[in-house]
Amino acid sequence: MERLSSLDSAFLHLEDTGSPLHIGSVAILEGPVPSQAAIRHALVRKLPLVPRYRQRVRRVPLSLGRPVWVDVTSFDVDYHLRRTALPAPGGPAELRELVERVMSQPLDRDLPLWESWVVEGLEEGRWALLTKVHHSMVDGIAGTDLLGRVLDSTPDPDPVPDDDWSPRAAPSGLVLLAGAVEERLLDPVTDLFALAGTLRHPRSLAERALETGRGLLGFAGGLVPVRSSSLQGHVGHQRRYRWAQVPIPEVLDVRAGLGGTVNDVVLAAVSLAFRDLLLGRGESRGPRAVRTLVPVSVRSADQRGRDDNRVSAILADLPVDVGDPVDCLHEVSRRMIGLKATHEAEAGETVTALADLLPPPGVALTLTAAARFPQRVLTTVTTNVPGPRGTLYLCGRRMLATYPYVPIADRLRVGIAVTSYDGSLLFGMTGDRETTADLDVLADGLVEAFALLHKAALETAAQQGPPR
Repeated sequence: MERLSSLDSAFLHLEDTGSPLHIGSVAILEGPVPSQAAIRHALVRKLPLVPRYRQRVRRVPLSLGRPVWVDVTSFDVDYHLRRTALPAPGGPAELRELVERVMSQPLDRDLPLWESWVVEGLEEGRWALLTKVHHSMVDGIAGTDLLGRVLDSTPDPDPVPDDDWSPRAAPSGLVLLAGAVEERLLDPVTDLFALAGTLRHPRSLAERALETGRGLLGFAGGLVPVRSSSLQGHVGHQRRYRWAQVPIPEVLDVRAGLGGTVNDVVLAAVSLAFRDLLLGRGESRGPRAVRTLVPVSVRSADQRGRDDNRVSAILADLPVDVGDPVDCLHEVSRRMIGLKATHEAEAGETVTALADLLPPPGVALTLTAAARFPQRVLTTVTTNVPGPRGTLYLCGRRMLATYPYVPIADRLRVGIAVTSYDGSLLFGMTGDRETTADLDVLADGLVEAFALLHKAALETAAQQGPPR
Protein backbone atom coordinates (compact mmCIF):
# COMPACT_ATOMS: atom_id res chain seq x y z
CA MET A 1 0.00 0.00 0.00
CA GLU A 2 1.77 3.13 -1.24
CA ARG A 3 0.69 6.63 -0.31
CA LEU A 4 0.37 9.48 -2.80
CA SER A 5 2.55 12.53 -2.25
CA SER A 6 0.95 15.91 -1.57
CA LEU A 7 1.68 16.91 -5.16
CA ASP A 8 0.08 13.73 -6.52
CA SER A 9 -2.94 14.30 -4.28
CA ALA A 10 -3.24 17.92 -5.37
CA PHE A 11 -4.28 16.87 -8.86
CA LEU A 12 -7.14 14.86 -7.35
CA HIS A 13 -8.30 17.71 -5.12
CA LEU A 14 -8.09 20.30 -7.90
CA GLU A 15 -9.96 18.09 -10.34
CA ASP A 16 -12.82 17.92 -7.85
CA THR A 17 -13.41 21.60 -8.51
CA GLY A 18 -13.87 21.37 -12.26
CA SER A 19 -11.93 20.25 -15.30
CA PRO A 20 -10.46 16.77 -15.90
CA LEU A 21 -6.77 16.63 -15.02
CA HIS A 22 -5.30 13.84 -17.11
CA ILE A 23 -2.30 14.07 -19.39
CA GLY A 24 -2.03 12.04 -22.56
CA SER A 25 -0.66 11.51 -26.03
CA VAL A 26 -1.79 10.82 -29.56
CA ALA A 27 0.58 8.31 -31.15
CA ILE A 28 0.44 7.78 -34.92
CA LEU A 29 1.64 4.35 -36.08
CA GLU A 30 2.31 2.80 -39.45
CA GLY A 31 -0.19 0.28 -40.73
CA PRO A 32 -1.78 -2.05 -41.07
CA VAL A 33 -3.67 -1.84 -37.78
CA PRO A 34 -3.24 -5.00 -35.65
CA SER A 35 -6.21 -6.94 -34.34
CA GLN A 36 -7.57 -6.01 -30.96
CA ALA A 37 -6.49 -9.39 -29.63
CA ALA A 38 -2.90 -8.73 -30.71
CA ILE A 39 -2.83 -5.29 -29.09
CA ARG A 40 -4.44 -6.67 -25.95
CA HIS A 41 -1.77 -9.38 -25.73
CA ALA A 42 1.01 -6.81 -26.25
CA LEU A 43 -0.37 -4.63 -23.46
CA VAL A 44 -1.12 -7.41 -20.99
CA ARG A 45 2.41 -8.80 -21.20
CA LYS A 46 3.73 -5.34 -20.21
CA LEU A 47 1.51 -4.99 -17.13
CA PRO A 48 4.25 -6.21 -14.73
CA LEU A 49 6.21 -3.10 -15.76
CA VAL A 50 3.32 -0.75 -14.94
CA PRO A 51 1.96 -1.57 -11.47
CA ARG A 52 -0.28 1.52 -11.41
CA TYR A 53 -2.31 0.13 -14.34
CA ARG A 54 -3.82 -2.40 -11.90
CA GLN A 55 -4.26 -0.07 -8.95
CA ARG A 56 -6.77 2.59 -8.02
CA VAL A 57 -6.83 5.49 -5.60
CA ARG A 58 -8.42 4.90 -2.21
CA ARG A 59 -9.15 7.86 0.04
CA VAL A 60 -8.51 7.73 3.78
CA PRO A 61 -11.70 8.25 5.83
CA LEU A 62 -12.20 11.86 6.92
CA SER A 63 -9.16 12.76 4.77
CA LEU A 64 -6.94 12.18 7.79
CA GLY A 65 -4.16 10.95 5.53
CA ARG A 66 -3.14 11.27 1.92
CA PRO A 67 -4.84 8.80 -0.44
CA VAL A 68 -3.17 5.45 -1.15
CA TRP A 69 -2.77 3.19 -4.17
CA VAL A 70 -4.50 -0.16 -3.71
CA ASP A 71 -4.82 -3.16 -6.03
CA VAL A 72 -8.10 -3.64 -7.85
CA THR A 73 -9.65 -6.97 -6.96
CA SER A 74 -11.13 -7.62 -10.42
CA PHE A 75 -8.97 -5.93 -13.05
CA ASP A 76 -10.62 -5.81 -16.50
CA VAL A 77 -8.11 -4.77 -19.16
CA ASP A 78 -10.84 -4.64 -21.82
CA TYR A 79 -12.51 -1.76 -20.02
CA HIS A 80 -9.34 0.32 -20.28
CA LEU A 81 -8.26 -0.80 -23.77
CA ARG A 82 -10.88 0.45 -26.21
CA ARG A 83 -11.21 0.55 -29.97
CA THR A 84 -12.94 2.88 -32.39
CA ALA A 85 -12.75 3.99 -36.02
CA LEU A 86 -12.71 7.36 -37.72
CA PRO A 87 -15.27 8.34 -40.34
CA ALA A 88 -13.92 8.83 -43.87
CA PRO A 89 -11.61 10.27 -44.94
CA GLY A 90 -9.80 9.69 -41.62
CA GLY A 91 -7.76 12.86 -41.84
CA PRO A 92 -6.46 15.26 -39.16
CA ALA A 93 -9.86 16.90 -38.67
CA GLU A 94 -11.60 13.60 -37.90
CA LEU A 95 -8.82 12.50 -35.56
CA ARG A 96 -8.82 15.84 -33.71
CA GLU A 97 -12.57 15.62 -33.15
CA LEU A 98 -12.16 12.17 -31.60
CA VAL A 99 -9.31 13.35 -29.36
CA GLU A 100 -11.40 16.29 -28.21
CA ARG A 101 -14.33 14.06 -27.24
CA VAL A 102 -12.20 11.45 -25.45
CA MET A 103 -10.05 13.95 -23.57
CA SER A 104 -13.07 15.95 -22.43
CA GLN A 105 -14.34 13.01 -20.37
CA PRO A 106 -12.96 12.43 -16.84
CA LEU A 107 -11.53 9.09 -15.78
CA ASP A 108 -13.52 6.90 -13.41
CA ARG A 109 -12.10 7.41 -9.89
CA ASP A 110 -13.26 3.93 -8.81
CA LEU A 111 -10.99 2.23 -11.36
CA PRO A 112 -7.33 2.43 -12.43
CA LEU A 113 -6.83 5.94 -13.77
CA TRP A 114 -5.95 5.27 -17.40
CA GLU A 115 -7.45 4.51 -20.81
CA SER A 116 -5.96 3.61 -24.20
CA TRP A 117 -7.95 3.91 -27.42
CA VAL A 118 -6.97 2.08 -30.60
CA VAL A 119 -8.11 4.26 -33.50
CA GLU A 120 -8.37 2.71 -36.95
CA GLY A 121 -9.41 4.30 -40.22
CA LEU A 122 -6.64 6.91 -40.53
CA GLU A 123 -5.63 7.94 -44.01
CA GLU A 124 -2.64 6.27 -45.67
CA GLY A 125 -3.45 3.02 -43.86
CA ARG A 126 -2.18 4.32 -40.53
CA TRP A 127 -3.73 4.03 -37.08
CA ALA A 128 -3.44 5.80 -33.74
CA LEU A 129 -3.14 4.99 -30.06
CA LEU A 130 -4.76 7.62 -27.88
CA THR A 131 -3.66 7.37 -24.24
CA LYS A 132 -4.89 9.27 -21.19
CA VAL A 133 -3.45 8.91 -17.68
CA HIS A 134 -4.45 10.88 -14.62
CA HIS A 135 -1.96 13.52 -13.55
CA SER A 136 -2.01 12.12 -10.00
CA MET A 137 -0.20 9.09 -11.40
CA VAL A 138 2.51 10.68 -13.56
CA ASP A 139 4.11 13.96 -14.58
CA GLY A 140 5.45 14.59 -18.06
CA ILE A 141 8.77 12.78 -17.60
CA ALA A 142 7.09 9.78 -15.96
CA GLY A 143 4.49 9.79 -18.73
CA THR A 144 7.21 9.53 -21.36
CA ASP A 145 8.83 6.70 -19.41
CA LEU A 146 5.44 5.01 -19.20
CA LEU A 147 5.01 5.14 -22.98
CA GLY A 148 8.46 3.60 -23.37
CA ARG A 149 7.51 0.72 -21.08
CA VAL A 150 4.17 0.00 -22.76
CA LEU A 151 5.64 0.06 -26.27
CA ASP A 152 8.67 -1.90 -27.55
CA SER A 153 12.13 -0.63 -28.44
CA THR A 154 12.40 -2.94 -31.50
CA PRO A 155 9.88 -4.48 -33.89
CA ASP A 156 10.19 -7.66 -31.83
CA PRO A 157 8.59 -7.68 -28.35
CA ASP A 158 10.88 -6.56 -25.54
CA PRO A 159 11.62 -9.15 -22.81
CA VAL A 160 9.48 -8.70 -19.71
CA PRO A 161 9.41 -10.33 -16.26
CA ASP A 162 6.98 -13.12 -15.53
CA ASP A 163 3.57 -11.90 -14.43
CA ASP A 164 3.00 -13.37 -10.97
CA TRP A 165 0.63 -10.57 -9.93
CA SER A 166 -2.35 -11.29 -7.77
CA PRO A 167 -4.36 -8.53 -6.10
CA ARG A 168 -3.70 -7.83 -2.47
CA ALA A 169 -6.76 -7.58 -0.28
CA ALA A 170 -8.19 -4.10 -0.13
CA PRO A 171 -7.49 -2.43 3.23
CA SER A 172 -10.45 -1.58 5.42
CA GLY A 173 -11.25 1.97 6.43
CA LEU A 174 -9.96 1.19 9.91
CA VAL A 175 -6.62 0.01 8.50
CA LEU A 176 -6.35 3.18 6.41
CA LEU A 177 -7.06 5.34 9.46
CA ALA A 178 -4.50 3.45 11.54
CA GLY A 179 -1.89 3.88 8.82
CA ALA A 180 -2.58 7.62 8.62
CA VAL A 181 -2.27 8.01 12.40
CA GLU A 182 0.94 5.98 12.44
CA GLU A 183 2.39 8.16 9.70
CA ARG A 184 1.49 11.32 11.61
CA LEU A 185 3.25 9.96 14.69
CA LEU A 186 6.35 8.72 12.88
CA ASP A 187 6.85 11.71 10.56
CA PRO A 188 8.08 14.08 13.29
CA VAL A 189 10.63 11.46 14.42
CA THR A 190 11.82 10.95 10.86
CA ASP A 191 12.01 14.70 10.34
CA LEU A 192 14.16 15.09 13.47
CA PHE A 193 16.65 12.52 12.19
CA ALA A 194 16.68 14.24 8.80
CA LEU A 195 17.19 17.62 10.46
CA ALA A 196 20.03 16.24 12.55
CA GLY A 197 21.72 14.97 9.42
CA THR A 198 21.24 18.30 7.69
CA LEU A 199 22.70 20.25 10.62
CA ARG A 200 25.95 18.34 10.19
CA HIS A 201 26.41 20.31 6.96
CA PRO A 202 25.58 23.90 7.94
CA ARG A 203 27.07 25.36 4.77
CA SER A 204 24.81 23.28 2.52
CA LEU A 205 21.84 24.13 4.73
CA ALA A 206 22.60 27.84 4.49
CA GLU A 207 23.01 27.68 0.73
CA ARG A 208 19.69 25.82 0.34
CA ALA A 209 17.94 28.31 2.62
CA LEU A 210 19.34 31.20 0.59
CA GLU A 211 18.22 29.60 -2.68
CA THR A 212 14.75 28.99 -1.30
CA GLY A 213 14.48 32.57 -0.08
CA ARG A 214 15.50 33.95 -3.46
CA GLY A 215 13.09 31.61 -5.18
CA LEU A 216 10.18 32.66 -2.98
CA LEU A 217 10.97 36.30 -3.72
CA GLY A 218 10.96 35.43 -7.41
CA PHE A 219 7.57 33.77 -7.07
CA ALA A 220 6.31 36.84 -5.21
CA GLY A 221 7.28 38.99 -8.19
CA GLY A 222 5.31 36.66 -10.40
CA LEU A 223 2.16 37.15 -8.33
CA VAL A 224 1.52 40.56 -9.88
CA PRO A 225 -1.76 40.09 -11.80
CA VAL A 226 -1.51 39.74 -15.56
CA ARG A 227 -3.44 41.93 -17.95
CA SER A 228 -7.05 40.87 -18.34
CA SER A 229 -7.65 39.10 -21.65
CA SER A 230 -9.83 36.49 -23.31
CA LEU A 231 -7.10 33.94 -22.59
CA GLN A 232 -8.33 33.86 -19.00
CA GLY A 233 -11.78 33.08 -17.67
CA HIS A 234 -14.27 30.34 -17.01
CA VAL A 235 -13.20 26.97 -18.40
CA GLY A 236 -15.87 24.47 -19.36
CA HIS A 237 -15.60 20.70 -19.54
CA GLN A 238 -15.26 20.35 -23.34
CA ARG A 239 -11.96 20.73 -25.18
CA ARG A 240 -10.41 21.69 -28.49
CA TYR A 241 -7.12 20.16 -29.58
CA ARG A 242 -4.58 20.96 -32.28
CA TRP A 243 -1.05 19.79 -33.02
CA ALA A 244 2.02 21.01 -34.89
CA GLN A 245 5.41 19.60 -35.86
CA VAL A 246 8.80 21.24 -36.42
CA PRO A 247 12.08 19.58 -37.52
CA ILE A 248 14.62 19.52 -34.68
CA PRO A 249 17.57 20.32 -37.01
CA GLU A 250 15.91 23.66 -37.81
CA VAL A 251 15.52 24.39 -34.08
CA LEU A 252 19.20 23.60 -33.58
CA ASP A 253 20.05 25.93 -36.46
CA VAL A 254 18.21 28.71 -34.63
CA ARG A 255 20.02 28.00 -31.39
CA ALA A 256 23.40 27.95 -33.13
CA GLY A 257 22.75 31.05 -35.22
CA LEU A 258 20.87 33.28 -32.80
CA GLY A 259 21.82 31.99 -29.35
CA GLY A 260 19.82 30.80 -26.40
CA THR A 261 18.76 27.30 -25.45
CA VAL A 262 16.34 24.99 -27.23
CA ASN A 263 13.78 25.84 -24.55
CA ASP A 264 14.36 29.55 -25.22
CA VAL A 265 13.67 28.97 -28.92
CA VAL A 266 10.46 27.11 -28.07
CA LEU A 267 9.26 29.85 -25.71
CA ALA A 268 10.08 32.54 -28.29
CA ALA A 269 7.95 30.72 -30.87
CA VAL A 270 5.17 30.34 -28.29
CA SER A 271 5.40 34.09 -27.56
CA LEU A 272 5.08 34.98 -31.23
CA ALA A 273 2.18 32.57 -31.65
CA PHE A 274 0.29 34.10 -28.72
CA ARG A 275 1.03 37.53 -30.18
CA ASP A 276 -0.72 36.43 -33.39
CA LEU A 277 -3.65 35.05 -31.39
CA LEU A 278 -4.12 38.28 -29.45
CA LEU A 279 -3.71 40.33 -32.61
CA GLY A 280 -6.44 38.32 -34.31
CA ARG A 281 -8.72 38.99 -31.34
CA GLY A 282 -7.94 42.69 -31.35
CA GLU A 283 -6.51 42.59 -27.84
CA SER A 284 -3.54 44.13 -26.07
CA ARG A 285 -0.10 42.65 -26.60
CA GLY A 286 1.56 44.76 -23.94
CA PRO A 287 3.83 43.68 -21.06
CA ARG A 288 2.34 41.07 -18.68
CA ALA A 289 -0.27 40.11 -21.27
CA VAL A 290 0.82 36.45 -21.24
CA ARG A 291 2.46 34.76 -18.26
CA THR A 292 3.12 31.04 -18.54
CA LEU A 293 3.76 28.41 -15.94
CA VAL A 294 6.77 26.38 -17.08
CA PRO A 295 7.03 23.02 -15.27
CA VAL A 296 10.59 22.03 -14.32
CA SER A 297 11.45 18.41 -13.61
CA VAL A 298 13.24 17.77 -10.31
CA ARG A 299 13.41 14.03 -10.97
CA SER A 300 16.86 12.59 -10.30
CA ALA A 301 18.38 9.81 -12.38
CA ASP A 302 17.58 7.16 -9.78
CA GLN A 303 13.93 8.26 -9.75
CA ARG A 304 13.36 7.53 -13.43
CA GLY A 305 10.78 4.82 -14.00
CA ARG A 306 8.71 5.77 -10.94
CA ASP A 307 5.08 6.63 -11.63
CA ASP A 308 4.57 9.83 -9.64
CA ASN A 309 5.04 13.60 -9.85
CA ARG A 310 8.43 15.16 -9.23
CA VAL A 311 8.12 18.59 -10.72
CA SER A 312 8.48 22.23 -9.75
CA ALA A 313 7.79 25.33 -11.88
CA ILE A 314 8.81 28.83 -12.83
CA LEU A 315 6.57 31.72 -13.89
CA ALA A 316 7.68 33.44 -17.09
CA ASP A 317 6.24 36.58 -18.67
CA LEU A 318 6.33 36.02 -22.42
CA PRO A 319 7.41 39.07 -24.49
CA VAL A 320 4.32 39.19 -26.71
CA ASP A 321 4.93 42.93 -27.03
CA VAL A 322 8.07 42.18 -29.09
CA GLY A 323 7.19 41.52 -32.72
CA ASP A 324 10.64 40.95 -34.25
CA PRO A 325 11.45 37.21 -34.00
CA VAL A 326 15.16 37.70 -33.23
CA ASP A 327 14.52 40.37 -30.62
CA CYS A 328 11.82 38.17 -29.11
CA LEU A 329 14.25 35.25 -28.77
CA HIS A 330 16.90 37.42 -27.18
CA GLU A 331 14.36 38.82 -24.72
CA VAL A 332 13.17 35.33 -23.79
CA SER A 333 16.77 34.25 -23.21
CA ARG A 334 17.43 37.26 -21.01
CA ARG A 335 14.34 36.61 -18.92
CA MET A 336 14.99 32.90 -18.54
CA ILE A 337 18.55 33.55 -17.35
CA GLY A 338 17.12 35.91 -14.75
CA LEU A 339 14.49 33.40 -13.62
CA LYS A 340 17.06 30.63 -13.25
CA ALA A 341 19.19 32.94 -11.12
CA THR A 342 16.30 33.42 -8.69
CA HIS A 343 16.08 29.63 -8.07
CA GLU A 344 12.28 29.60 -8.36
CA ALA A 345 12.29 25.92 -9.31
CA GLU A 346 14.36 24.97 -6.25
CA ALA A 347 12.04 26.95 -3.99
CA GLY A 348 9.03 25.22 -5.49
CA GLU A 349 10.61 21.83 -4.85
CA THR A 350 11.22 22.74 -1.21
CA VAL A 351 7.66 23.98 -0.71
CA THR A 352 6.27 20.80 -2.27
CA ALA A 353 8.43 18.66 0.01
CA LEU A 354 7.26 20.61 3.05
CA ALA A 355 3.64 20.02 2.04
CA ASP A 356 4.21 16.29 2.64
CA LEU A 357 4.90 17.11 6.30
CA LEU A 358 1.68 19.07 6.85
CA PRO A 359 -1.58 17.50 8.07
CA PRO A 360 -3.41 16.17 4.97
CA PRO A 361 -6.83 17.60 5.95
CA GLY A 362 -5.31 21.09 6.09
CA VAL A 363 -3.62 20.68 2.72
CA ALA A 364 -6.85 19.40 1.16
CA LEU A 365 -8.93 22.25 2.58
CA THR A 366 -6.34 24.81 1.47
CA LEU A 367 -6.32 23.49 -2.10
CA THR A 368 -10.11 23.35 -2.28
CA ALA A 369 -10.47 26.85 -0.87
CA ALA A 370 -7.79 28.28 -3.16
CA ALA A 371 -9.53 26.78 -6.20
CA ARG A 372 -12.70 28.69 -5.34
CA PHE A 373 -10.94 32.02 -5.86
CA PRO A 374 -10.17 32.88 -9.50
CA GLN A 375 -6.43 33.21 -10.01
CA ARG A 376 -5.19 36.20 -12.01
CA VAL A 377 -1.44 35.56 -12.12
CA LEU A 378 -1.22 33.04 -14.97
CA THR A 379 -2.39 33.02 -18.57
CA THR A 380 -1.25 29.65 -19.82
CA VAL A 381 1.01 26.64 -19.23
CA THR A 382 3.90 25.55 -21.46
CA THR A 383 5.37 22.15 -20.70
CA ASN A 384 8.42 20.87 -22.59
CA VAL A 385 9.35 17.22 -21.96
CA PRO A 386 12.05 15.29 -23.85
CA GLY A 387 10.45 12.41 -25.71
CA PRO A 388 11.56 8.82 -26.28
CA ARG A 389 15.21 8.60 -27.25
CA GLY A 390 14.76 5.75 -29.70
CA THR A 391 12.13 4.51 -32.10
CA LEU A 392 9.17 2.75 -30.48
CA TYR A 393 6.92 -0.03 -31.80
CA LEU A 394 3.63 -1.67 -30.97
CA CYS A 395 2.88 -5.10 -32.39
CA GLY A 396 5.82 -4.57 -34.72
CA ARG A 397 4.38 -1.32 -36.13
CA ARG A 398 6.60 1.75 -35.90
CA MET A 399 5.40 4.80 -34.03
CA LEU A 400 5.69 7.73 -36.45
CA ALA A 401 4.80 10.59 -34.11
CA THR A 402 3.45 11.22 -30.62
CA TYR A 403 1.62 14.47 -29.93
CA PRO A 404 1.30 15.39 -26.24
CA TYR A 405 -1.85 16.50 -24.44
CA VAL A 406 -1.81 18.86 -21.46
CA PRO A 407 -4.88 19.57 -19.32
CA ILE A 408 -6.23 23.06 -18.68
CA ALA A 409 -8.10 24.36 -15.64
CA ASP A 410 -8.26 27.24 -13.16
CA ARG A 411 -9.12 29.96 -15.71
CA LEU A 412 -6.37 28.90 -18.14
CA ARG A 413 -8.17 28.52 -21.46
CA VAL A 414 -5.12 27.43 -23.47
CA GLY A 415 -2.20 25.10 -22.72
CA ILE A 416 0.75 23.97 -24.82
CA ALA A 417 2.73 20.74 -24.46
CA VAL A 418 5.96 20.00 -26.32
CA THR A 419 7.90 16.78 -26.74
CA SER A 420 10.48 15.32 -29.11
CA TYR A 421 10.57 12.16 -31.20
CA ASP A 422 12.30 10.89 -34.30
CA GLY A 423 13.89 14.20 -35.31
CA SER A 424 10.90 16.45 -34.65
CA LEU A 425 9.54 18.73 -31.98
CA LEU A 426 5.88 17.83 -31.53
CA PHE A 427 3.34 20.26 -30.09
CA GLY A 428 -0.10 19.63 -28.65
CA MET A 429 -2.39 22.60 -27.94
CA THR A 430 -5.39 22.25 -25.66
CA GLY A 431 -8.14 24.85 -25.59
CA ASP A 432 -11.47 25.45 -23.90
CA ARG A 433 -14.07 24.57 -26.53
CA GLU A 434 -16.37 27.52 -25.92
CA THR A 435 -13.71 30.23 -26.05
CA THR A 436 -10.94 29.00 -28.41
CA ALA A 437 -12.58 28.51 -31.77
CA ASP A 438 -9.44 30.17 -33.20
CA LEU A 439 -6.98 27.60 -31.79
CA ASP A 440 -5.75 27.05 -35.36
CA VAL A 441 -4.30 30.56 -35.24
CA LEU A 442 -2.05 29.50 -32.37
CA ALA A 443 -0.99 26.27 -34.12
CA ASP A 444 -0.27 28.03 -37.43
CA GLY A 445 1.48 30.84 -35.56
CA LEU A 446 3.87 28.36 -33.94
CA VAL A 447 4.92 26.89 -37.27
CA GLU A 448 5.27 30.35 -38.81
CA ALA A 449 7.33 31.59 -35.84
CA PHE A 450 9.81 28.74 -36.19
CA ALA A 451 10.05 29.41 -39.93
CA LEU A 452 10.84 33.09 -39.30
CA LEU A 453 13.42 32.25 -36.64
CA HIS A 454 15.04 29.67 -38.90
CA LYS A 455 15.19 32.14 -41.79
CA ALA A 456 16.82 34.74 -39.54
CA ALA A 457 19.34 32.17 -38.29
CA LEU A 458 20.32 31.20 -41.84
CA GLU A 459 20.66 34.85 -42.84
CA THR A 460 22.87 35.51 -39.83
CA ALA A 461 25.05 32.51 -40.70
CA ALA A 462 25.35 33.69 -44.31
CA GLN A 463 26.41 37.16 -43.20
CA GLN A 464 29.06 35.74 -40.88
CA GLY A 465 30.44 33.50 -43.59
CA PRO A 466 31.99 30.04 -43.18
CA PRO A 467 33.97 29.37 -39.99
CA ARG A 468 37.71 29.92 -40.32
